Amino acid sequence: MSPTLRSQFADYAAFHTTPGNRACHCIGIPLIVFALVALLTHAPVATLGGFTLTLAEITIAVVTVWYLNLDVPLALVMLAATAISAFAGRSVPVLVALALFVTGWIFQFIGHYAYEKKSPAFYKNLTHLLVGPLWIAAKATRRA
Repeated sequence: MSPTLRSQFADYAAFHTTPGNRACHCIGIPLIVFALVALLTHAPVATLGGFTLTLAEITIAVVTVWYLNLDVPLALVMLAATAISAFAGRSVPVLVALALFVTGWIFQFIGHYAYEKKSPAFYKNLTHLLVGPLWIAAKATRRA
């Protein structure tokens, strides 16, 4: 794990100290990521050789480059998770994806205001919107 990622995780962890908040994030963040990717699959950009390129694939590529600069193994885990989300998300209706997105954020805010009693980390640092999913992946793969 790079020193930069270690410091990002340390800062992020300071906003996620209670078991209830961490549990809410383990549900909320994957819901948000899946729902966001699913929503972006409904925004076509171009058709290339019979494949419709969407904002999902473009966003995944950009975020993966950022993740690769922090930690290659975790970036590959996130790439796999988001690629699967994009594949599955193409068949998820927009309203269902929106409902999942809102549900994920409800879990986030319950975690912060009912358990942590502290505002979300991204209020302080917007990059934490990208650090959160990587933090969950690190926990799930025991790399953090």
